Amino acid sequence: MDEFWVFGYGSLMWNPGFDFVESAPARLHGYRRSLCVRSWVHRGTQDEPGLVLGLDRGGSCLGMAFRTRGEAAEAVTDYLRRRELVTHVYLERRLPVRLADGRRVDALTYVIDRSHIQYAGALDAAHAADVVARARGQSGPNDAYLFNTLAHLREMGIRDHWLEEVGDTVNRIRQSSAPSS
Repeated sequence: MDEFWVFGYGSLMWNPGFDFVESAPARLHGYRRSLCVRSWVHRGTQDEPGLVLGLDRGGSCLGMAFRTRGEAAEAVTDYLRRRELVTHVYLERRLPVRLADGRRVDALTYVIDRSHIQYAGALDAAHAADVVARARGQSGPNDAYLFNTLAHLREMGIRDHWLEEVGDTVNRIRQSSAPSS
């Protein structure tokens, strides 16, 4: 194998954690970026889980594809398994993505396991925002995770209208619960 591709849709896009020889915007069809994973440690607790990103069925997702040398495939895969499969809420898949220049490549990515207990389902923006606005875990408040994700997506020129709606709703929740002076 001369090359090995990885598709990222969340923090992997701006913090891949492995060496690569090429990166390119890419679109994955059949899956969408979604706050569909209950976080019991980093962005929530068992009693009040937060939400973090997963790839759920339906739509399409604009993300980043990273090409590594073929001989790095095993090391990169091992790294990604340690990073992404901690609770096995994701399924490892090789799926076709279309790069910005029109090339089609198969890329390793991680999609949500809908049968896993941490799968939150397809939430509407208001419900997701309510969860995100309240949850806090070992890595901090859940809304910080959301706003950091949105900031990075903006920097990369990627619009995710559903995620932006969640962010706008979290801001409205914050404003309505802020003490008036």
